Amino acid sequence: MRQLFFLLLLPLSAVAQAPRTPRQLYPGLFEAVQLGRVYADGKTFVDALPTAPPDSVLARYRRESARPGFDLKAFAARNFLAPTASTDLYRSDIKAGLRAHLDTLWTVLRRQPDARPAPGSSLLPLPRPYLVPGGRFREVYYWDSYFTMLGLVEARRAGLVRDMLDNFAFLIKQYGHIPNGNRTYYLSRSQPPFFGRMVELLASVQGDSVRGRYQNALRREYDYWMNGSASLRPGAAAGPLVRLPDGTLLNRYWDAADTPREESYAEDVAAARLSRQAPAAFYRNVRAAAASGWDFSSRWFGADNKLGSIHTTDLVAVDLNCLLFSLEQTLARGYEQQRQPALAQAFRQKAATRRAALQRYCWDAATGWFLDYDWTRRQRVARPTLAGVYPLALGLATKEQASRVAAGLRRDFLRPGGLLTTPVRTGQQWDAPNGWAPLQWLAISGLRRCQQSALADTVARRWTALNARVFNQTGKLLEKYDVVNVNAVAGGGEYPLQDGFGWTNGVLLWLLNRGGAGGSAAPKSPLVEPRSNAPSP
Repeated sequence: MRQLFFLLLLPLSAVAQAPRTPRQLYPGLFEAVQLGRVYADGKTFVDALPTAPPDSVLARYRRESARPGFDLKAFAARNFLAPTASTDLYRSDIKAGLRAHLDTLWTVLRRQPDARPAPGSSLLPLPRPYLVPGGRFREVYYWDSYFTMLGLVEARRAGLVRDMLDNFAFLIKQYGHIPNGNRTYYLSRSQPPFFGRMVELLASVQGDSVRGRYQNALRREYDYWMNGSASLRPGAAAGPLVRLPDGTLLNRYWDAADTPREESYAEDVAAARLSRQAPAAFYRNVRAAAASGWDFSSRWFGADNKLGSIHTTDLVAVDLNCLLFSLEQTLARGYEQQRQPALAQAFRQKAATRRAALQRYCWDAATGWFLDYDWTRRQRVARPTLAGVYPLALGLATKEQASRVAAGLRRDFLRPGGLLTTPVRTGQQWDAPNGWAPLQWLAISGLRRCQQSALADTVARRWTALNARVFNQTGKLLEKYDVVNVNAVAGGGEYPLQDGFGWTNGVLLWLLNRGGAGGSAAPKSPLVEPRSNAPSP
């Protein structure tokens, strides 16, 4: 029933095309493999390819598993081809230097347009080339891609940026939204909505006509996040939308399913046993945190700072609403260019209304920080996190607010390798002592936008130096870094530290082209690459 509920939430055009997920393809076998830890990483099985049609594999499992001495691991090895990561085969040349490494990785991480996937594949095919993050992340990821695109622009590969935007427009047309990644098991959720920022990035180098090309996709992206606004009563929430008691509409992270994540099935089942929440509620909150990209962080936890108390869906997220504010502005610009003044004015007003709501609900004058808002308890969450820099980066903060946020960054977040994600140590990967490239970039660009250049330069120098130090020692650029002990390896999370790594590469090249200190030097004008010959989505 829960899978049916998920399908009912999808646009009608998507229901007829929604492919089956691994758990739907292999009932019984899926649970046995994942709970039996046949693979060290739960994502391996959901990305594996069957050696025969899925129905045949399932029938074979049901026959053989009933026999004495059945070996599940051997069965999986015979009937599935485990995936490999391109970064497992690539060996960097440290002597060639950091820039040469970055330039090579654009090729290593590039994927060609997908042919029709093999039966049983969880991959959602895309019509244009794209970049993957690296390591276990063998598919495109939504919010990762914006920060990768920053580097592609710097590397004069704007054609690939356009290819990836076309892929995202294709996903919106096909499924009604951009999923977490192009896998069947990610279809129930999205990620931080950076599509509008991607369009603005490409427009900055290819001209205003870019907005017109993606205007319909931008509008459908917006409608996904605002679906049901007309009928939602005050003090209630539905899907990713919350209507506060005064009638204000704001958004939360959301996943349409309330079952264990297929890619982390065993981990979710085990964690649910330690939670006081009903399993469905717990799984929904875990999935919503995955939709935020911050999986996992004390940001989403209760007072005990443990996963069992996660309550993501109770929170109006400051970063999500800043991105939707920016999307409303982008839609207004697009309608202005298309000479639709009424729609342009409507979206300017939506943006102004959201800005005022964020100031009212998320700005905390006592702490000088932008905080998430708990709509169920009607109070701000007293947990400063690096999500508080989004209002600076996206133009919602006043000069005085930016000054106070900058002071808080220096006092509570700045460390030898850059900025902490949160000042709290929980063992989760989106907490201390870890730092992440996208949040460093948002802080640096936001500080510069608000005339806090000295701190921006300090963060940029420390982060760039940390990236370079690790590369010179290991030949790798990593998913995340320990910014407290710059000689330590970052930890936390449900999987080993990954290298590649798309968003680290993009942010690092952006910084290197500015002297590694977020300075004011203008980026090089990207060249327009030849497009692939695939048909437009």
